Amino acid sequence: MEVISSISKEEGDFLVKLARKAIEYYLTYRKVLPVRPEDIPYDNLKKLGASFVTLETKYGDLRGCIGSIIPHRPLYEDVIHNAISAAVSDPRFNPVSPNELDFIKVKVSVLTYPEKVEYEDWRDLPSKIEPFKDGLIIKYKNFSATFLPEVWEKLPSKEEFLTHLCLKAGLPADFWKTGLLEVYKYRTITFSE
Repeated sequence: MEVISSISKEEGDFLVKLARKAIEYYLTYRKVLPVRPEDIPYDNLKKLGASFVTLETKYGDLRGCIGSIIPHRPLYEDVIHNAISAAVSDPRFNPVSPNELDFIKVKVSVLTYPEKVEYEDWRDLPSKIEPFKDGLIIKYKNFSATFLPEVWEKLPSKEEFLTHLCLKAGLPADFWKTGLLEVYKYRTITFSE
């Protein structure tokens, strides 16, 4: 199956509506929204794709965020499953209740395929990262974490970004300075209500 390489505004807007519909359906029936490939009007969305679905309150506070890093199912299916997970399975939050839905904004980010960042040592690593554009994945043994590019808005310095990413992975804050991390970067195209 082919991996998605680009996405139009119309396709992205469709995914945002699909994400909201999936959440509403799940909160009502406790089942995954039944969607067949022929129900999807864009062939592009039937290609393999990775997405993150982010839920925010009307004040801009995070309310849930779950996603996939590596494409492993059709993009439209990935969005449905990640939307439901963001609403009810993000361990940082209580599940979204049906009466909250009117006050939540849904965002869908479609990820490019991650590419490995080759770096010589920790001093070299920040030069390989482009703030506000790159999302990062870090891995060390069984530890891993990712930050979407939107996180740069809250952590605008490269050092701060890497430090918080290490903490998110369960590693010491300055672990990125060991040179032991595998680092991958990706870009996102984000669509929002």
